[in-house]
Amino acid sequence: MTSSPLPRRRLGSTGPQVSALGLGCMGMSDFYGPADDAQSLAVLRHALDIGVNFLDTADMYGVGANERLLGRLLATRRDEVVLATKFGNVRAPDGTMLRIDGSPAYVREACDASLQRLGVAHIDLYYQHRVDRHVPIEDTVGAMAELVQAGKVRHLGLSEASAATIRRAHAVHPIAAVQTEYSLWSRDVEAEILPTCRELGIALVPYSPLGRGFLTGAIRSADQLAADDRRRIHPRFQGENLDHNLALADALRALAEEWRCTPAQLALAWLLDQGDGIVPIPGTRSIARLDENAAAAHIRLDDGRRARIQALLVAHAVAGTRYPAAQMGALNV
Repeated sequence: MTSSPLPRRRLGSTGPQVSALGLGCMGMSDFYGPADDAQSLAVLRHALDIGVNFLDTADMYGVGANERLLGRLLATRRDEVVLATKFGNVRAPDGTMLRIDGSPAYVREACDASLQRLGVAHIDLYYQHRVDRHVPIEDTVGAMAELVQAGKVRHLGLSEASAATIRRAHAVHPIAAVQTEYSLWSRDVEAEILPTCRELGIALVPYSPLGRGFLTGAIRSADQLAADDRRRIHPRFQGENLDHNLALADALRALAEEWRCTPAQLALAWLLDQGDGIVPIPGTRSIARLDENAAAAHIRLDDGRRARIQALLVAHAVAGTRYPAAQMGALNV
C-alpha cells in the first residue's frame, strides 16, 4: 500500500478529478486467460481503498461480463468511483467480432444496455471504443451529446481516434479524454495525437501502459501465456520479434534495479512524467501488482534520468506492430 495519498489529475479541461493512475479492468473478464471474479472483486475493492478511483471497462469485455462484474462493486461503492465504459465494438454472444457501430441509434441502445449491466444511473466517461469509418464522427458524437443532455452520461471520450477526428468530435461537444495505447514501446501518439489533445485541453488515457505486461520483464516466452491468451497472436510476442524485444525489457529491468524500483514502476513513472494531462490505466488481477503500480505515482524523474531512458529507447527499437494485421485498420481513424 502506498504511504501517502495518490495524486489526482483532471481529465482534460472539462472532466472530473481522478487518481493519477486508473485501473483497466478488461483482463478480469477477457483476453488474458482464466480469471476469478472473487479475486477480481477483491482487487477492485482494494483499488478504491488505496485511492485508485478511475475504473475503466467496456461493453465488449467478456461480452458484457466485465460491466456486470463492476456492477457488483458499484452496488455498494458507486460514489467512490469515476466510471468509464465504452461502446462501438459489437460482438456476438460467443465473442466473435461482428462490426464497429457508431450509428446514433446504436449509441443510444449501447448506453442503455451498459447502464443496466452496471446497475447505475449514469456513466462518468463514455468512450467510442473504435471510430466507425461509415458514420460521420459528428453524427456519433451528436448522439453521445444527447446522452449527456439526458443525464445518462457526464463526459465524452474517444478511443484510437486520429488527430483530425478528435478535432471534428471536439467541435460538436467537448471531449474530456482520448484513450489510446501509449507506453515505452508504443509512442506513435507523440507525433500528432498527444499534441492535439494538449492544444484542445483533452486528457490522454494510455491503455496497455506496461506493453500488455511485457515491460514488467515477466514474459520471456509466449509459452508462458494461457492457450486462449490473446497476446499469443500479437506480433510483438511472436518469434524473432519477441527475441528482439526482450533486449528492451532487459535494459529496462537493469535501469529499474539501479534506481531501486521495479520495471513496471519505471514504465509508469515515465508515462506520468510526460505531462499532467496523462492518466494511465494499467490492468491487473493481483493486489500486490496493484500496490506496486500505484507506488509509481510517487516516483519523480529528473533530467538525468529522462536522458537515460531516452537513450535506452533509441538503442532498443521495438519489433512488430501493436496488433495483428486484421485489427490495425481500426486504429487512428
